[in-house]
Amino acid sequence: MTARKVVFIGAAGEMCRVAIERFARADGDWELVLCDIRPELLAPLIKRLPRGRATTRRLDLYDRADLLDMVDGAALVVLGAGPYIRTSEPVISACLEAGVPYLDFDDDVESTQHALSLADRAREAGIPVYVGCGASPGMSNVLVVDAANELDTVENIDLAWLVGDERPEVGRAVLEHLMHIAAGDCLTWENGASVVHESYVETTTVPMGGGVGEILLYETAHPEPVTLPRRYPQAQRIRCVGGLDPAPFNGLARGLGLAIQNGRISVEQAVDFIQAVLHNRVNDATALRHALRGMAGQVRRGESGAGALSRFLLASALRRTYPWRGGLLARVTGTRNGRPAVAVRRTVVSGPDSYLASSMGSLTGTACAAFMVLALDEAGKRSGAFAPEDWADPEAFYTALERVGTPRHEIVEALV
Repeated sequence: MTARKVVFIGAAGEMCRVAIERFARADGDWELVLCDIRPELLAPLIKRLPRGRATTRRLDLYDRADLLDMVDGAALVVLGAGPYIRTSEPVISACLEAGVPYLDFDDDVESTQHALSLADRAREAGIPVYVGCGASPGMSNVLVVDAANELDTVENIDLAWLVGDERPEVGRAVLEHLMHIAAGDCLTWENGASVVHESYVETTTVPMGGGVGEILLYETAHPEPVTLPRRYPQAQRIRCVGGLDPAPFNGLARGLGLAIQNGRISVEQAVDFIQAVLHNRVNDATALRHALRGMAGQVRRGESGAGALSRFLLASALRRTYPWRGGLLARVTGTRNGRPAVAVRRTVVSGPDSYLASSMGSLTGTACAAFMVLALDEAGKRSGAFAPEDWADPEAFYTALERVGTPRHEIVEALV
């Protein structure tokens, strides 16, 4: 009998909730098991799902016995609990032991590398381990493949992400990831080889879609420049740039990231401070000093203007937020028919009226649901460990996005 159970771990997280709800739109006969350390938070989601489709269970993913019992017999296990540098290893290990397929939207370099290093074990277990199946990484990788398919040779790849103003509700795992990439080592691909840069230092401008236009973004420590060279080893440069909107958020993040790197504050202290700021409370003078220093440095370097900072601080004092703007872009340069050429793919619209990109949670969760559809459609076809560019065909992925409810006109546009 074919397994019909899909298990979600960390189901109460914002992005995972979106993945669950949108996956349920595509395939109506899967048994959905929603696991979380606080299952009571899932009650509103259960009410929005078709009656009888989903059950909730309490799960501490570090409880090995309970975890093994939970994943046993699943057609797919989806890990939505972060930060992945702490959560992915125990869940992947359990899936390997139980012989059940695994999928996540991991955006941390170290845990992505670890997952891909398990390819031989996954083949021995006869299962696929799909990592980075969200927005960035995830959909961004697929956009790269789509753009690169238009060219004869690939020389440079730029991936870009932008996240808008999501105050006040931003989860701790998201903020821990932000602190992880706002300073410190950035493993990237340059001059045809793996090198280490300082995260959030190098900048470039990219023509984001969704009404954003040309915007300055920062090189960030993300998995794409680590996984994509396996498919495009001839590329001279592969980098991931990203940022936050409005621009002063980048200075705030950089200031706190540097303070963590220099041992001035802890990650927990920085996350507590940001969450307090998101709820219009400032209760840590030390963290505030580092945040302001980061924003001032941003203005001094010309990355943002003093006027933009003043407007941001005033709006924050008045408890006003900015309209959400964000999305993804992939820009690939190379040659076509022997001549230099550029191919660009990007998300089309963003904001509250968008289905796909109304928030980073909606973009990540919807993309994850589409990757799930593909993974289950192709059950039994592959084993090993895979990044999105290894297995997700662009047109099949775009069709899967439609199956989980995304209007076709919102999915992707090409620049020529």
